[in-house]
Amino acid sequence: MSNQPQHTRFYRDKVNGKFMGVCAGIADYTGIDVLWVRVGFVVLAFSMGWPFLIYFALGFLADKKPPRLYADRDEQKFWQGVRQSPARTAREVRSTFRDIDRRLAEVEQFYVSGNPRLSAEIEKLR
Repeated sequence: MSNQPQHTRFYRDKVNGKFMGVCAGIADYTGIDVLWVRVGFVVLAFSMGWPFLIYFALGFLADKKPPRLYADRDEQKFWQGVRQSPARTAREVRSTFRDIDRRLAEVEQFYVSGNPRLSAEIEKLR
């Protein structure tokens, strides 16, 4: 296995966390605001009790979030989307590539239609 961080794994986020980084890690993993994760945890913990056990288990067993897991905020949003719905993300990526392909074809058509020599060269390559 490589040393490179896996973007689809759960990590506890000690940098943005208050105690062990579990709620911040859940917030990062799901894309939900950390405040709501903490409020939800407190409500569940005081109403049921067992979430404390899960919290400490995750706090001790989960790896710390690597310092440079995401290059920027857009990459973070992308990977949160992948974790929430991999199929939807794959469709979005395919759609983006189809759009890029369509736009490149339009550019090619624009330049080739006005330049018969370029058109002939492109046809030779096919």
